[in-house]
Amino acid sequence: MTQLLTMNSPLPTELNILAQSEDKLLNLQACSVEFEAAPADGNETTLRRFTMTAYTGGPMQLSGWRYPVVVDLQGMQMGKQRRPILLDHTRDVDFVVGQTDSIAVMNNSLIVAGQVMGDSPKARQVISLNDKGFAWQASIGARADQVEFVAEGKSTIVNGQEVTGPINVARRSMLGEVSFVVLGADDNTSAQIAATQDAAGALGGDTSLVEKPTAFDAWLEIHSFDASTLTAVQTDSLRQMFAVAHSKIDTNSLNDSQPLDESSVQRNIPTSVDAVTNLRASLATELKRIAAIRKICDGRDAGIEARAIAEGWDSPRTELEMLRTQRPQAPAIQSVDRSVTGQVLEAACMLAARHSEVESMYEPKTLEAATRRFRGGITLQELVLEAAWANGYTGRNFRDSREVLRFAFAPSIQAGLSTIEVSGILSNVANKFLLEGFFSVERVWRNICAVRTVNDFKTISSYRLVGKDQYELVAPGGEIASGTLGEEKYSNKADTYGLMLAIDRRDFINDDLGAITTVPRKLGRGSGLKINDIFWTIFLNNAAFFVAGNKNYILGANTNLGIDGLTLGETTFMDQVDTDGKPVGIMPQIMLVPTAISTTAAQLYKALEMRDTTANTKSTTSNPHQGKYRVEVSRYLGNATYPGASGKAWYLLADPNDLPVIEVAFLNGQESPTIETAEADFNILGVKMRGYHDFGVALQDPRGGMKSKGEA
Repeated sequence: MTQLLTMNSPLPTELNILAQSEDKLLNLQACSVEFEAAPADGNETTLRRFTMTAYTGGPMQLSGWRYPVVVDLQGMQMGKQRRPILLDHTRDVDFVVGQTDSIAVMNNSLIVAGQVMGDSPKARQVISLNDKGFAWQASIGARADQVEFVAEGKSTIVNGQEVTGPINVARRSMLGEVSFVVLGADDNTSAQIAATQDAAGALGGDTSLVEKPTAFDAWLEIHSFDASTLTAVQTDSLRQMFAVAHSKIDTNSLNDSQPLDESSVQRNIPTSVDAVTNLRASLATELKRIAAIRKICDGRDAGIEARAIAEGWDSPRTELEMLRTQRPQAPAIQSVDRSVTGQVLEAACMLAARHSEVESMYEPKTLEAATRRFRGGITLQELVLEAAWANGYTGRNFRDSREVLRFAFAPSIQAGLSTIEVSGILSNVANKFLLEGFFSVERVWRNICAVRTVNDFKTISSYRLVGKDQYELVAPGGEIASGTLGEEKYSNKADTYGLMLAIDRRDFINDDLGAITTVPRKLGRGSGLKINDIFWTIFLNNAAFFVAGNKNYILGANTNLGIDGLTLGETTFMDQVDTDGKPVGIMPQIMLVPTAISTTAAQLYKALEMRDTTANTKSTTSNPHQGKYRVEVSRYLGNATYPGASGKAWYLLADPNDLPVIEVAFLNGQESPTIETAEADFNILGVKMRGYHDFGVALQDPRGGMKSKGEA
């Protein structure tokens, strides 16, 4: 069973769909299926033929992928001409419908043809539905070997058309199989019933007209086929494609189950000696017609555009239909497209949760669709049901909650149908509330530390240039002296911290949408609290870091925070020296204090004068430290839970970009936590959410700070 598409990086070099067989698959829903009518001779043993337009070369919105995917047909390897034809991508003998004998790329579309061989109930069901007029569509399964990511604002040419990013282009791929599906993602083509085949040839009856070499050979030449290399079966399949493509029959006058009249097809096959010129002129006229239709529709109504192209409308008829759809209907209500997409469902969730920044997260048309469809109040059951319906669920309510969840979280049940992935929607919504929770806790640590990126969980080392970091006089010969890495090395490493919470079956039964906002907020807050806990535990465990021997520690009654104490701390900081005994040359920038003395710190930063009205003291003293040091206040500094905490101790710190006292390392530069959503295990009814964060904290250079005990 095919699972979700996954990307290993924002700019992928590979495109994988993970499957139970561990094959890398790319399932692309497409297009049309042409299925041959029942044998005219009544011989049930005669194998019926089919023709599929398996992929039309355009962008595909694949479940689980953030951006559309286009398969470059020029880079697709077909392998053997005989490829399996399945039902719904199910690799089981009961789901085998047939096998191809012709595979070709024509007019930037993938065309396959072959014989129906399956004799299982599933295969007979495909044939039965076809004979009743059901229009099957197709979906290909391919292995993607190389994927190019086209960034936003960039464009590239693929399959004869220009596509604009953000989009993924599978430049190299290998065709695996083709499947019959109920509904594909590409409605630009329609299914037709091909003519009856019998022993006389691909189209049956008198072959004198079908096999006129001039027109058919010209058609093969235009589409780059070498007639001398084709097998008899392949030639028959191509003749069938050729005949249907050039039929002049008015298909609008036929009902869906009526086969094409083969004699009409034969009469209208070009037979002129100038067939190549005529075909090229015909193709040019058709391309102009399609271009005119697309210009008139201008992306405003994809349905009319598709019908106009498929049914051969001219420009006036297309313009008339567009005017009709845009005309206000009584009582003056305009027709609006309210189709439900993943983006619309996601926006509806954010609206229901009253997110403060929802207007900036989605386009106005998406918010309008969400508001009109759900009145700004989507429930949890509605969300899951919409996803389940898109993935093939046929029930109309939430009674069978286990079955609804199975469809909502497992789109591969109907390989060609899924357009909505509830797991992705939940993850996107949850991540937004995760960040709200993450940023809701104190973040003073971020203002006083250096931040670095690591690529793995190994211990990494940093060196400081000391001693020989001064410029030296350049000798007349022009040789410049080299600086050296000193003995002082500082290390750090990232670890993973995480937590898993669940939205259980009761939340779904109670229809509690708040569960998908409350749980991620808790996970985000938990991550924020954890990074604070790790950071301040390491920072306050500084008895061997801030010591008199390092000349960065003062104590005594005169070190309490005030004008005199701050002056002493400033002098101590600036008198620090390097290993050669020379001044470090770094100025303090930050005053870090606990909450108990935060008011005094604010006064020292803002006030021009400090007034003391106690007995036997001067009434007015100018403040020499006004505006010098940015004040940072942390409640962790005075919390007795942490060893080394004090309500009186304070610190002067350098700018962490100049000389950091402490450093935080994040895996791959990801400073915020990640949340993922999935259906719970078999023994749990509900949905799991897991949040995790990869980071590490370590003290660095003691000369980047100064600690005052603030008391004797």
